[in-house]
Amino acid sequence: MNPLRTSRRGVLQSLVGTSLLLPSLVSRLLAESDSRDPLAPRPSPQPARAKRVIFIFSNGGVSHMDTFDYKPKLFAADGKTMGVGGGLSNQQRRLLKPGWEFRPGGQCGALVSDLFPHLRERMDDICLIRSMKSDDNEHYQATLAIHTGSFFFSRPSIGSWVSYGLGTMNQNLPSFVVLAPQMPYAGTQIFNNDFLPAYHQGVRVIPGREPIANLDPRTTQPGIQDLEIGLAEAFNRQHLQTHGLDGELAARIRTFETAFRMQTEASETFDLSKESDETLSLYGLKRGQTEGFGWQCLVARRLTERGVRFVELVDGSSSHNWDQHGDMAEHAKHAKAIDQPISGLLLDLKRRGLLEDTLVVWTTEFGRTPGVDGEKGRGHHSACFSSWMAGAGVQGGLTYGSTDELGATVAENRVHVHDFHATILHLLGIDHERLTFRHGGRDYRLTDVHGNVVQALLA
Repeated sequence: MNPLRTSRRGVLQSLVGTSLLLPSLVSRLLAESDSRDPLAPRPSPQPARAKRVIFIFSNGGVSHMDTFDYKPKLFAADGKTMGVGGGLSNQQRRLLKPGWEFRPGGQCGALVSDLFPHLRERMDDICLIRSMKSDDNEHYQATLAIHTGSFFFSRPSIGSWVSYGLGTMNQNLPSFVVLAPQMPYAGTQIFNNDFLPAYHQGVRVIPGREPIANLDPRTTQPGIQDLEIGLAEAFNRQHLQTHGLDGELAARIRTFETAFRMQTEASETFDLSKESDETLSLYGLKRGQTEGFGWQCLVARRLTERGVRFVELVDGSSSHNWDQHGDMAEHAKHAKAIDQPISGLLLDLKRRGLLEDTLVVWTTEFGRTPGVDGEKGRGHHSACFSSWMAGAGVQGGLTYGSTDELGATVAENRVHVHDFHATILHLLGIDHERLTFRHGGRDYRLTDVHGNVVQALLA
């Protein structure tokens, strides 16, 4: 018998055989092992179009007018001095034209800059939002908000909320995985469970030869690990029975169980050796490569098709990202790193029939100013920016919302961060006003007391 595939019931029964546990205690624990799993998949409260989410975050503030928001008048106004709000004001800055040409993509003809030639080909599958709005110009606060809905206080991340609301579809893998070579602004808070039970926290995966540290069994001696884990679980559960409800301990027990189960499936998930050369090429990967954004995107596909509910891909770190104050030309290398991999991900999901029920989201924390900041760069700009969704339940080929002629403010159909979150939850079949958790004497939710589903984005 493979010791890694031993059930918890089998472990506990084996402990009886070795006289490590009293039969009465084992009987109680066996009864508990049949109780409802807190991460068991739960039906969506309302009709859902998406079963899972791939959330791509480009850290640092991607310039909307250099990527997805074509502003011909900004090209013409290059070098002119105007207020940063688009009109005359006390805060004058020299306007800076976009550094790349825009061309139509797909049959829909959505204009996308030469920074994203591969993604431009996928615009018929993409619902582009050009009227996003945040409330803070600082990286930490804006990054916190796009992940948690809170600008100033630690709160559960969107992935944790989705895990809490829907559970997992594969007991051998976490419900929430974060593919992050480095930490972005706001650090681990982007995947933190905060006051939700610990098993809803995202599991960080670091590209490389050992994506998850210590995943292999500590010993190859048959049965030893089973006995160790079973004994620890037994004493933990006895402590729960003796001292009453301890939410943190119960969560830790469930986390250990998930880690144990991951040894049966996670290693295979991160092994790309069986992927075809054509698939690897689609993501811009070379055979044997274990790093790079293409690796993150292909692993995201493999995780989602194996039942992981929420996968986040982090692009950039707190020190190396899209925050180009000095020279906007730096955007080119960041775009090149993600353009083909994301395009490949969308096409691969579509070929496999996964895009029909997988929601792919791309966003950044805020946009950049039309005026120059530094020598040849742009400043932080929360008044407007661009994001997009693709796949399950959204209108591919749609461009929604607009900014003014210089890309300084939202002109129509504003989509606030709270609206963005409400719409993602809605596509998963969750009412954002009803997904709540009682903490500190009040009910909390991802969208706080705000947010509206943007119905116009839905197919």
